[in-house]
Amino acid sequence: MLAPALPFWLSLSIVPVIALGAYLGGWWLLLVTAYNIVIFTLLDSLTPHETTNADPNDDSSLFWHKLVTWVWPPMQFVLVFGGLWWAVTHAGSTAEAIGLMAAIGVATGAVGINFSHELIHQRNRWEPRLGEFLLTMVLYGHFRSEHILVHHRYVATPRDPVTARYNEGFHRFFPRVLWQQVVSGFRAEADLLKRKNLPAWSLKNPYWRYAVQSGAFLLLAALIGGWWGVALFAVQAFIAILHLEMTNYIEHYGLTRRHLGEGKYEHVRPHHSWNANHRFSNWFLINLQRHSDHHYKPDRRFPLLQSYDESDAPQLPFGYPLMTIAALCPPVFRRMMNPRVKEWRQRFYPDIEDWSSYKTASNPLPR
Repeated sequence: MLAPALPFWLSLSIVPVIALGAYLGGWWLLLVTAYNIVIFTLLDSLTPHETTNADPNDDSSLFWHKLVTWVWPPMQFVLVFGGLWWAVTHAGSTAEAIGLMAAIGVATGAVGINFSHELIHQRNRWEPRLGEFLLTMVLYGHFRSEHILVHHRYVATPRDPVTARYNEGFHRFFPRVLWQQVVSGFRAEADLLKRKNLPAWSLKNPYWRYAVQSGAFLLLAALIGGWWGVALFAVQAFIAILHLEMTNYIEHYGLTRRHLGEGKYEHVRPHHSWNANHRFSNWFLINLQRHSDHHYKPDRRFPLLQSYDESDAPQLPFGYPLMTIAALCPPVFRRMMNPRVKEWRQRFYPDIEDWSSYKTASNPLPR
């Protein structure tokens, strides 16, 4: 049975929370963090997991589900640049201005990049461009190229920069993926152009488009607040990127596909991604936590993603809001997740005794 669309509109509720925090100012800006992490973790713990699955082949009644992803881009534009104007003209202090843009960064990361992820996977022309619009508003347009052309192809292998290695702390993962994603995405686009007898720096390379769109947003920030406006805009973008990469970190931590030899790996299966069936955080994140099915069937719209239990996919102990915070403390995260990785290995790959070759790679970037 298809889940009703209304609960997934819960994502948009973060906008009035930010508006209230901006109006009240000061410590009230922490409302956004409390709402995004504390409230949803609490609601997850008080409600049973959502394991109902829709018919994955029935996409005839998804209009209201799709609409939430379509209305967010203009909302985010108003939120970011309206918030920037408020921070420049009404904030009571420098700290308050930075706090407001950081709060907006939580929204552009938790909601904006998540919605862009849904949009860039669609096969029409205009929805992926909407996704680009959201990504370039946080200066991360290359995510589209890297995610579609690299991550989904090489996920859970050493050739995927975004798959966190076993025992790799977030403090090492984050700076590594910041540059490796840019390079791997560019190489993938260059390979596509080469097949068309075009140079890597051809104007058909979407990296030019990402740069122009990001530059336009930076220019608008400068027109609103000069260099201070650009700096505040960058704060928003950084928090959004941080939020994205914390999510990337937990989604495949320590997992890998079986190596078949000669650089080949088995096909992607649900057990190559961490799954979470927590009800409220899945509503807020439009089923992003059903990540096992997303990688197994990337073309599925979010309402049609399937839930898995521990027999088919490894399970996170908590929803993403709390797991991303745990990722910021490597000893806590390893204590929480390493036993689960070892259990996953025993369940799905009992014949593999030596995992040392799966931890790192001398050349993680695909060529």
